[in-house]
Amino acid sequence: MSLNALSFPTPASLGSLDQYIQSVNRFPLLTAEQELELGRRWKEKEDVDAARSLVMSHLRLVVAVSRNYLGYGLPQGDLIQEGNVGLMKAVRRFDPDRGVRLVSFALHWIRAEMHEYILRNWRLVKVATTKAQRKLFFNLRSMKTRSAALTNAEADEIARTLNVKREEVLEMETRLTGHDLTLDPTPSDDDDHVYSPIAYLTDSDDEPAKIVEARQTSARRSEGLANALAKLDDRSRRIIEQRWLKEEDPATLQELADEYGVSAERIRQIEAKAMKQMKGAMAAVA
Repeated sequence: MSLNALSFPTPASLGSLDQYIQSVNRFPLLTAEQELELGRRWKEKEDVDAARSLVMSHLRLVVAVSRNYLGYGLPQGDLIQEGNVGLMKAVRRFDPDRGVRLVSFALHWIRAEMHEYILRNWRLVKVATTKAQRKLFFNLRSMKTRSAALTNAEADEIARTLNVKREEVLEMETRLTGHDLTLDPTPSDDDDHVYSPIAYLTDSDDEPAKIVEARQTSARRSEGLANALAKLDDRSRRIIEQRWLKEEDPATLQELADEYGVSAERIRQIEAKAMKQMKGAMAAVA
């Protein structure tokens, strides 16, 4: 039996994230002796019950790690699901005779899966394409010593530590700390003056030629998307529609896994293959 087929609670199966967290916190922690025994049973005999006990006793660890990544705007339930995939990978590779507790070994795998999920889905991050830049992406917040913007000296120090350019540090800081600015008039300290960013903006998009061009571009993109979706099989098309095309409450990996009776990892594989196929189809007609 594969570890991917292990049965244990998920946020979707219990109805809410709060119920899931309460449930996993009730699983008892293992002593070093219990962990050693279970680890040997799994390693030597492929005892799935032993592997399940190792996974379930560490589900609370995944929840704890997921809290460190809530600032990226992604559902905590999906972060937990990805972390659980990492936990199962850790259990699969765990050698109890090395003298290292599973909690220490599993942290790397849990974080790695969450990092990959964030980089796949946080679309604002366009610069995190190399190992050094990914390291910058996930470490910049903790390396800043104050909430104010970085000085050039601070940016230089971080750049040297992480082996990237100062410009990359400053650009990443902008991406991570940027926020929306209201265009509506905002009262200033002087009641006679009102600051309104919209007053400084000109609308060049109301020119007839640009309106027609924008409509044609939008139509081509919509047609290309529809054609690309049409080339997918029914299951792949529904996964893409539920995950990426719903305006509200997009489906999680686990919800679709429950619907199709497969693992969340399998849904992610189907999703990745479908996205690659759609990208190729849309590029061909661009």
